[in-house]
Amino acid sequence: MANGLIRSTPCLRERVKDPRSRDSGNTTLHKVFAGGALTLVGANSPAGLASRPIRLVLCDEVDRYPSSAGSEGDPIQLARKRAATFWNRKIVMVSTPTNKGASRIEDAFEDSDQRHYYVPCKHCDHHQRLRWANVRWVNEDPETAGYTCEQCGALWTDSDRRWGIRNGQWIAEGEFKGIAGFAINGLYSPWTPLSDGVRDFLAMKKNPEQLRVWTNTYLGETWEDQGERVDDFSLSERKEDFTEAIPDEVIFLTAGVDVQDNRLEMSVIGWGRDQESYVIDHFAMYGDPSAPQLWTQLDSMINKTFETYDGRQMIIRATAIDSGGHFTNSVYQYAKKNAGKRVFAIKGIGGEGKPIAGRPTKNNIAKCQLFPIGVNTAKDLLFARMRIEEPSAGYIHFNSHLDDEYFRQLTAEKIVTRFHKGFKRREFVKTRARNEALDCFVYAIAAYAILNIDVNALADKVKMKDNVAENISTEAKATKNKQPFVPRTGKGFVNSWR
Repeated sequence: MANGLIRSTPCLRERVKDPRSRDSGNTTLHKVFAGGALTLVGANSPAGLASRPIRLVLCDEVDRYPSSAGSEGDPIQLARKRAATFWNRKIVMVSTPTNKGASRIEDAFEDSDQRHYYVPCKHCDHHQRLRWANVRWVNEDPETAGYTCEQCGALWTDSDRRWGIRNGQWIAEGEFKGIAGFAINGLYSPWTPLSDGVRDFLAMKKNPEQLRVWTNTYLGETWEDQGERVDDFSLSERKEDFTEAIPDEVIFLTAGVDVQDNRLEMSVIGWGRDQESYVIDHFAMYGDPSAPQLWTQLDSMINKTFETYDGRQMIIRATAIDSGGHFTNSVYQYAKKNAGKRVFAIKGIGGEGKPIAGRPTKNNIAKCQLFPIGVNTAKDLLFARMRIEEPSAGYIHFNSHLDDEYFRQLTAEKIVTRFHKGFKRREFVKTRARNEALDCFVYAIAAYAILNIDVNALADKVKMKDNVAENISTEAKATKNKQPFVPRTGKGFVNSWR
């Protein structure tokens, strides 16, 4: 990135040369030039953070930093130590906020003088912060969006808003104690019309995980979960009957398998448009996971054919199996053997900000593809979807034959905020001993993420295929009913050869 920036900027290109393999002062991550030097370091690299004195330190996206750089401790504190020898040091922390109560940038801003950008109203000259609560639109139409002055009630156009931004000023709301803090959101962007922000909000407001991203990135605010736990009884009240066949809305299936000492537990999840999901089944297969008989039983379930009400046949597209228990090698061998059926060995990775499915490695005894899974990210997603109460994007449907124990296991964890090495960290902790249903659903989500399928595009193809088949069937019936008329000649069957 740095090299591309230098090559694209004439004034920098004259001062900094391209990296050369034998020049230690001019590498990809370290640039020495007249008057200074630029060093790029990853937050997870303790050696890089502790290698040289730095006067100007810029920490970017600090909410996504690991809690510790290796075993050396907090990366921000390590970076601060590099600037300790300079009296005129400057340390800058920048980030999009993440979760309330566990956000580095939120804590840093609260310790600052908390400056916000105030803009004047073109109509009454009242200075104010731009807040989402003052954005107005008509009949779910983003093109009607405008901003309402909190003082006089005048509706600003985008032109009025840009005029206010040009004439605004930063105002501190706290006492200055040596730290200046600045907060701003997408409403201040002169390049983005309000209609774009409203359009994104309307598209995401019914989907909690998408709304979280919008809140973090557009509003520049931390996200606060609506509740720490999900009630298992309220979920069980939402059961639907699709025991004879699976709903037509299901486009494809994934499965998650949890390995216990005396059994395998498996959930089969159906996926529809906008990632609306359907819990088709959850069951246990008892046996010894170190013996082949139990894995043969799993074979029969993975190869099982499911049928929708409209007669569509489908099989499980992908299966994710947890390899983190006592039978790791058995999971590796099974996944390697069934790689063609998209059976994936997975390993859960804790911590915030991890992708649901990371890049696989083969650094294991069986040389099997092993996918790291961001379990916190997947559980955040799942808990957010469990809170959706009406069928819509992300809503979860439950089969009527699932018992009460399933729902107790599905909601067997809650989110707590704890201090780890002096910093707040959100964690999922068990509220009861058994949580296999929750784990299996998370693994099925991981299988979906590994597949990386656009479910809406696939749904369009299925619909098109069904329409073509229906048209062909209709034409065939019409052709059958319209046999060509052959006039009778009076000759019988015996004499017709003449």
